[in-house]
Amino acid sequence: MRLVVIGSPGAWHVTRIHAVAESRGHEVAVVEWRQLGAFVAPDRAGAGREPSSPERSPPERFLPDAVDAADAVIVRGMPAGRLEEVILRMDLLGRLAERGTPVINSPRALETAIDKYLSLARLAAAGIRVPRTIVSQDPDGIRHAWESLGGDAVVKPLFGSCGRGIERVDSEALLLPLLAAAAAAPEGAATYLQEFIPHPGWDARILLVGEEAFALRRRSATDWRTNLARGATGEPFTPPAAWLDLARQTAALLGVEVAGVDLLPDAAGEPLVLEVNAVPGWRGLAAATGLDPTLAVVRWAEQRAGEG
Repeated sequence: MRLVVIGSPGAWHVTRIHAVAESRGHEVAVVEWRQLGAFVAPDRAGAGREPSSPERSPPERFLPDAVDAADAVIVRGMPAGRLEEVILRMDLLGRLAERGTPVINSPRALETAIDKYLSLARLAAAGIRVPRTIVSQDPDGIRHAWESLGGDAVVKPLFGSCGRGIERVDSEALLLPLLAAAAAAPEGAATYLQEFIPHPGWDARILLVGEEAFALRRRSATDWRTNLARGATGEPFTPPAAWLDLARQTAALLGVEVAGVDLLPDAAGEPLVLEVNAVPGWRGLAAATGLDPTLAVVRWAEQRAGEG
């Protein structure tokens, strides 16, 4: 198999996928987001031939050549840059997928999962339990949202990971900077507020690779946030069957093949879906459990490539 990994050379997950795939006899190329491109040139010399003629050159070729020749593409990381660069990069992956090259995860799944509002709205519409969530942009709307959530809300960036930018706003003093930022922004400030869920100091990350599941409990004794990146500790976790079913249903609804589903028990012990990560990390999971999902990810790419 000719496998392309889109990400940063030298990054832990990219290096692990590269090593495991090569050990299984695959040809692996690592491509950075900024290297992606395409060449669009209708075959004028082929005018008059049947569209399916083997002599006809394809009107679109992807760059670099390794991407064009890939049997499967694994995405590690999200595209950074200005709006036009992000749109272009996702469009390139979308066109590649339309041509029939498996992209893991698909561009549509990436776009949906990274947008916390869009993903939770779709889950709630399907009957999945999620925390009450309000998005607003102007100071009056933000204040009303905070008050309607009982004056105790978790504010998150719409796009973010590893706990970055997550704050609990449980007082007027903490609310005022949010309102000031929205008032100072000429076009408003997109603000995502979620009800604070009292919990026992831990949550669960269920990592799905197709139907294969790996699980981790993340526990913090000093912070209500349980992200490993913020100092929480990881430990092996055997999720109840209902939690696994919920994670699988959640990933399927969003079309995410390799998914990190974060579940939080409420006061009654029943799980809520906090969010879904379409570029999930598993370094902490591997360290805490001794299980490395990398092989499962490469096997899944093999399976998807074989479908073509």
